[in-house]
Amino acid sequence: MIQRIIDLHYHSGPDVKPRKLNDLELMEQGVALGARGVVIKTHFSPTAGRAAIVNQIKKEKYPESEFELFGSVALNRSMGGLNPYALETELKMGAKVVWLPTVDSENEFQKMGRSGGIRLVENGRAVPELMPIFELIRDYDACLQTGHANAEECFPIVEAARNAGVQKIVVTHPEYHIVGMTLTQQKQIVRDYGVYLEREYAQPVGNRFVCNLPSNVEAIQAIGADYIILATDSGQVNTPFWRDAVRESIDYYRNAGISESDLRAMLVTNPGKMLGLDFVK
Repeated sequence: MIQRIIDLHYHSGPDVKPRKLNDLELMEQGVALGARGVVIKTHFSPTAGRAAIVNQIKKEKYPESEFELFGSVALNRSMGGLNPYALETELKMGAKVVWLPTVDSENEFQKMGRSGGIRLVENGRAVPELMPIFELIRDYDACLQTGHANAEECFPIVEAARNAGVQKIVVTHPEYHIVGMTLTQQKQIVRDYGVYLEREYAQPVGNRFVCNLPSNVEAIQAIGADYIILATDSGQVNTPFWRDAVRESIDYYRNAGISESDLRAMLVTNPGKMLGLDFVK
């Protein structure tokens, strides 16, 4: 097992939806696996407070372990959408990752045959409401995730964020059918803006989950490991336990010929940089 891995995207409970593990159970698995940390996410509420409580319990129970949970926030309707006041509160609470709207994005609504949703791009430009969001992410040195913006929207969003001075930018699961970013587009956005691509263990399609590992190998071979982050995005009740998803992923990549140095870059170094853990080697 690769030590000190960091998962930038996991759905633990408590949540609106049933989850495979709660925060405490996830911590136990992380400590046992020798991981460095996991970012806990929900589409509906912030998680920095939850992470802080679990980290205190972990410190008392496992003082020798460096494992941490990291908090995040997704700017969906339950947070007031593109709400800088709510965002700054969560950044002060210690949130390290900020997702632009996911399940409430205009793109998600359109893909689901609904009208409405939170608009992120208009006339080919990031909407003005994003500017104070980007400024806060810059000022708190947090990580911006593009959420469920589609492939075409990601380019003006990333450009506006870079122009605002945001340093840590991740394109969220470009392979996800809601995002729909081709390998050519993934190469281009990395080349043009130096962003990271977070590719996941699996993705939901209807009521089932489809394994992404074969397409992830294709992306690694086409793009290289320097700008790819491997995460699970799991935690749904019909997916494996977190530790098992991690082990299955690493075994698959090794069998596909991905080198240990590349695996360490994508599982340790790259996600560590997005959390400000630049000491991770």
